[in-house]
Amino acid sequence: MNKQFAVIGLGRFGGSICRELLEQGMEVLAMDVDEERVNEFASIATHAVIADTTDENVLKNLGLRNFDHVIVAIGEDIQSSILTTLMLKEIGVKHITVKAQNDYHEKVLRKIGADHVVHPERDMGRRIAHYIVSNNVLDYLELSDEYSIVEIKVNEKLAGKSLIELDVRAKYGLNIVAIKRKREIIVSPAAADPLLLEDILIVIGADSDINRFETKLMN
Repeated sequence: MNKQFAVIGLGRFGGSICRELLEQGMEVLAMDVDEERVNEFASIATHAVIADTTDENVLKNLGLRNFDHVIVAIGEDIQSSILTTLMLKEIGVKHITVKAQNDYHEKVLRKIGADHVVHPERDMGRRIAHYIVSNNVLDYLELSDEYSIVEIKVNEKLAGKSLIELDVRAKYGLNIVAIKRKREIIVSPAAADPLLLEDILIVIGADSDINRFETKLMN
């Protein structure tokens, strides 16, 4: 049985989540106060409704407490985002993910019980910054305030060397958890095998250590 999701706020972020969930075959209730946005999803979402989600009765009548996961993707209206999240917790929604506008907004959301808080603009900004600073960094995903996982392309400086030779754990405090080689993903790669040009290293560690490693690759 497919999980049931509700997406509140159908702007660029909420709309993209809604579409992706639908493409994965999930049941999605799409919600917004804007009729035009709701109409855009009426033909593709499982259900699409115009609703003021700061009204507890509206949330109860829609049966949101029975959904597996509710995503609050309300845009600039921080007050509505907070009130909606609070109402969802009070009616007993199992899991709530909320888009935050800033760090203060995140603190409030966590205090009132949001299970997961995301900063899409900030996180994407960091990913792009890493990409444009280092040609070797293909992707960057923040795990916490201090730790991340990155995809680093093997360049001429690394090619031919083994993980034993590089010894990134001792030198940089990083862990190489996998290697992408063309269409193959090598989990727990053999430490003595030489790296190939264009291999992609999946590296996890502290941001400061990742930055040191990136700098070493460029110099």
